[in-house]
Amino acid sequence: MQYFVGVDIGSTTIKIVLVDESGKMIDKIGSPTGSMFNKNALDSLDRLLASNNLTKEEISYIVSTGYGRKLFKISNENINELTANAKGARNCLGNDKKVKTIINVGGQDTKVIILDENGKMTNFFMNDKCAAGTGRFLDISARNLEVEVDQLEILHFEAKDTPLPINSICAVFAESEIISLLAAGHQSSEIASGIHYSIAKRIVRLAGRGRVEDAVLFDGGTALNKGMVDALENELMRPVYVNDYPQFTTAFGAALIAKERHTDDE
Repeated sequence: MQYFVGVDIGSTTIKIVLVDESGKMIDKIGSPTGSMFNKNALDSLDRLLASNNLTKEEISYIVSTGYGRKLFKISNENINELTANAKGARNCLGNDKKVKTIINVGGQDTKVIILDENGKMTNFFMNDKCAAGTGRFLDISARNLEVEVDQLEILHFEAKDTPLPINSICAVFAESEIISLLAAGHQSSEIASGIHYSIAKRIVRLAGRGRVEDAVLFDGGTALNKGMVDALENELMRPVYVNDYPQFTTAFGAALIAKERHTDDE
């Protein structure tokens, strides 16, 4: 049996996926990126392999991607995260749904990727100028509301009134806006819902630079938040799909590319 690895070193989290020669995901692991990219990625890979009774020598090919891809010294090849994300997205929903639009919200950036009928990337749009439309903003908002970030989803669905608008396009000013809403006595649930809709509106404006087509896949760690999914579906006015491992889609794509590259080299 041959094994292949995809390593996605993001700005906040390292994601690693192990696949076999059929392209099936065998296992995955995630850990904080920290400041020592190479060491932390190696440690995560060692843990992943150890839990599957494998050694590095048994891995046929490794492809790294993401923010720190060029710093992972043992990879056979590094590729950009757009290519890896497109590959993973096209292979994560089964044969009945062909992903044509990817919305990826990471810790510090947001990407919209457009695919053709064959899964090839035809265009992309990226906004990384401000944290207000990213997962980082959810972390900041949760801290302001004095809740854990995974509680934002619960608060979203508890909201009984219209979501409160968060109008600031800068994370710093948006934070001040949230604090002001709390001081004015507004409910945390309406604020949390407003935060989700604020991010969703920014994503839709970004996606509006191109043509959004079904099926739409929402991935990145932020896609684990069902409140964000709900807000995004309402703003896009269409269904949004989330796979079982949204934060690992790009690493999965890198692992599948590793399998293809190794086959091509043989």
